[in-house]
Amino acid sequence: MEDFAEVSYNGKSFKLPVITGTENEKAIDIATLRSSSGLVTLDSGFKNTGSTKSSITFLDGEQGILKYRGYAIEELAEKSTFMEVAYLLIYGKLPSQQELDKFNNNIKQHTLIHEDMRKFFEAYPSKAHPMGVVASLVCSLSTFYPESQNPNRSSDAVDLTIQRLMAKMPTISAWAYKNLMGHPRIYPNNELDYVGNFLNMMFALPSQKYEMNSAVVKALDKLLILHADHEQNCSTSTVRIVGSSQANLYSSISAGVVALWGPLHGGANQAVIEMLEKIQADGGGVEKWIAKAKDKNDTFRLMGFGHRVYKNFDPRAKIIKKACDDVLKELGVHDPLIEIAKGLEEVALNDPYFKERNLYPNVDFYSGIIYKALGIPTEMFTVMFALGRLPGWIAQWKEMISNNEPIGRPRQIYIGDTEKKYVSIEKR
Repeated sequence: MEDFAEVSYNGKSFKLPVITGTENEKAIDIATLRSSSGLVTLDSGFKNTGSTKSSITFLDGEQGILKYRGYAIEELAEKSTFMEVAYLLIYGKLPSQQELDKFNNNIKQHTLIHEDMRKFFEAYPSKAHPMGVVASLVCSLSTFYPESQNPNRSSDAVDLTIQRLMAKMPTISAWAYKNLMGHPRIYPNNELDYVGNFLNMMFALPSQKYEMNSAVVKALDKLLILHADHEQNCSTSTVRIVGSSQANLYSSISAGVVALWGPLHGGANQAVIEMLEKIQADGGGVEKWIAKAKDKNDTFRLMGFGHRVYKNFDPRAKIIKKACDDVLKELGVHDPLIEIAKGLEEVALNDPYFKERNLYPNVDFYSGIIYKALGIPTEMFTVMFALGRLPGWIAQWKEMISNNEPIGRPRQIYIGDTEKKYVSIEKR
């Protein structure tokens, strides 16, 4: 039996269908509301508006559940790899060994970027923020592959664009880091796997081989899995709405990178380190700052604690906490910032004030600590996030294109001045 919600306005009632998702989520379909009643809905920030129907990621913030294509994030993080998860998100199923090998090999054929792009790096200021560099260079890929701008391409042509983007993103990201550090750029080594190749391009020098640490590779691979998709967040929605105009994949992903750059979105793990540095500069004691966080009249907030979507706990945080502990133990890192972070973590996990408010350390808290332990500067944290989120963005763009979704065009409620008469400049 079809379910309906009823809206009453000006003495008239309007029936709107209720849509039920496969996880029993319910939504009122308001597509016909304006034509039947003349009304639109207002939901600033789209906090309670479903912009699409998607089969990629399920998130239940109240229960602390995150699934990719029906697979629990806990199981994927424990048993899978980032490249396998990337395939799952983009193509909708876990690959066979043959499919995964082909996927990896196809990507390895495209890890180099055009030599002309070196000139772009040379033109940027030495301290250019890596996110600005990555966003602009990803967008520029569409000029090197103009065929990608044709919205009516075959599936094979779309797959080629996907493979190129997956292959070149680590190269662009690592070179943005080298640009920031003033180091010579390292070319891809396709004898290495996806994560190993990225780390080598990041940390190797022409005269010095990067010694690969299996615990580091494993932790970074896991972190990329945890960041791979997160439903209709700000950057993902940006990718979809830009792509809805039939903009090419490179441009759509570039827009997602820019959205992620904002401190209210992907910049949270950078904010964690900046908070720890602030506490260190004050003497390193956490008690004062815990008290400030509890004081409702104080503007200080603990960064990396709690989550806007997860009202109970962030399931990704439990997974990455262990990886964080493993990396710190393996590397034997002794960093005062990390000691401060451990002090904050201990308080938050045991203090009733934080437990009652579900202010537990989230994935941004632990990822920031891992990146710091690996020697990655804070300016690169959001680039690492973008590298992990790439397959999710691609999957969301691909789904939107495959479903022939209409161009995104939100409505508004106008609150400006009403009709005015033009006054010439002499009389103003």
